[in-house]
Amino acid sequence: MNFDGYFGIDWSGDKNKYQKGIKVAFLDKKNANPLIIEPPYNKYWDRSSLVEYLQKLNSTKCYLIGFDFAFAYPFEDYKNYFIDFENSPKSAKQLWDFIDFHNLVNSNYYGGNIWKNKIISEYYNSPVKKGKRFKSRRRITEIYAKNICFPSPTFNCVGPGAVGTGSLAGMRVLKKLKNKFNIWPFDDLKNNRKSVIVEIFPTLYFRKHSIKPKKNTGYTLKQINNALKKYDCLPVSKDFKMFGPDQDEADAIISVAALKYFAKNTKYWKTHKAAKKEGWIYGVKFISDKV
Repeated sequence: MNFDGYFGIDWSGDKNKYQKGIKVAFLDKKNANPLIIEPPYNKYWDRSSLVEYLQKLNSTKCYLIGFDFAFAYPFEDYKNYFIDFENSPKSAKQLWDFIDFHNLVNSNYYGGNIWKNKIISEYYNSPVKKGKRFKSRRRITEIYAKNICFPSPTFNCVGPGAVGTGSLAGMRVLKKLKNKFNIWPFDDLKNNRKSVIVEIFPTLYFRKHSIKPKKNTGYTLKQINNALKKYDCLPVSKDFKMFGPDQDEADAIISVAALKYFAKNTKYWKTHKAAKKEGWIYGVKFISDKV
């Protein structure tokens, strides 16, 4: 598919007023250097200002936008998101509505209020407690990805590698954006010029080429540029800076290069049938219906 530009968003689900971990990279359709987009109003992005920024993108152009969080929960294993829960959502979009409903009291799309629900909290490993129904379940896309690197279980909201808290906030954002953007793989992209939102996994894009961060320091500039070369992308500019061992800028940069690279190949748009319920990590290659 052809796009006018690409955005890679390294995400954060924290409860703070501003999310220091949110970094946004941009790459246009020409062969140019990837750039970090600074927030328009403050030193750091918050989720609300990022949503506003995306909603104001040029509507005559078509962008591919990647978010680093799980777009849904495992469904295929038990044919349900919340096992044995009578009112469990039946689709991804119903799941987003469900998560948002249980967090309406929270501003800035924070999603952690769901841990206060007596029934639903039992399905999460959260800062509040480890629920009795918590299981280390995996989506089909994560099972495919494990040959390169294994994502954290989506119901896990504890620990540095946990994706759960970010996904809760992210699903609230998807609910907000679902009418203005196509969200893949849940929406039909044929004959539609809306911009497209996909799920990304920056670590996968580095590990795909056996690039790992240095202990205590993270990725070096040389490693980042070597990875960009693998995705047919020019290096970052010489004044490119990263902050701290997490190096969220590096994750955003590699993601935007991977988005552009994968978008050219139809095989990366193919998914397992379960993806309509569970979502799919962009760049995880689907082989067959056998897992």
